[in-house]
Amino acid sequence: MLADCRPEVSAYYFKEWNGFDMALHTHGSSEIMYVIDGNCSVGVKPFGENEAVVHLTKGGFILLDGTVPHRLLVTGCCRMLNIEFRFVERDGVLPSTKQLAEGEEALAALFQNPAPYVVLREFHDVHQLLKNLVLELDAAESGQELMPQLMLAELLIRIARLHQEYVEAGPDTQSMYVRQCIEYLYQNYDRSIQVKDAAEHVRLHPGYLQRVFKQKTGMSIMEYLNTYRMDKTAMLLRQTEIPVADIADYVGIGSRQYLHLMFKKHTGQTPVEYRKASRIAGYVDSRDVH
Repeated sequence: MLADCRPEVSAYYFKEWNGFDMALHTHGSSEIMYVIDGNCSVGVKPFGENEAVVHLTKGGFILLDGTVPHRLLVTGCCRMLNIEFRFVERDGVLPSTKQLAEGEEALAALFQNPAPYVVLREFHDVHQLLKNLVLELDAAESGQELMPQLMLAELLIRIARLHQEYVEAGPDTQSMYVRQCIEYLYQNYDRSIQVKDAAEHVRLHPGYLQRVFKQKTGMSIMEYLNTYRMDKTAMLLRQTEIPVADIADYVGIGSRQYLHLMFKKHTGQTPVEYRKASRIAGYVDSRDVH
């Protein structure tokens, strides 16, 4: 696989299954089977081994090697998005699979993983990347393959990083949930978010997430978020000319007065005092250089 080739989507479809029992089959393409809603099972029977049954619920997905016999089992209702892809000779300007793996350690580890399939769970980024890829494939005209290729490569890298998180977490899944929560805070600190929003993102009960977050970081979720907001405030005060009143909106704080109180508690200075001091320090440093 790590050769002068590139991934290419060979088939893709949405499908809502109701009480379905598929026969074991194989095909030449690797496959991502993602559960949008409901639940299902996937029977996987690597050659010479007994069949293993993997249970998937909303937000769960399985990445299967192309030649592994597998089947879908649905007892109730399950809506899925499936994408099949293969590796073809590289053409055009995009890097090869080998080059991508050389630049992305997680992707190299995923390609070298000897297991015939991996099972992961992530409802936000992977789901969005899958949907965007399908929309792009539907809209792409003949010969316009650059964007789908880029999006497929991005999807595989995201899956590889998620797989690496699972591997590094091992039995300590709490640490993985905390990392995912922190990523959510980093991506949404400019919005009015609450603990329940972060809990919904990682699909845990708010009380449980709050408890494990405090155990792992020593801070509550909101304490961590507000500390990050103050660090962002300090950066904006040092490196931009954005008015202090506007910075409150940039970091998700409701008012200048509240930002003033929080920032002084965090740094010992008001935002105006901090900006003035950083300007003086920067001026002195610049004179020292000369």
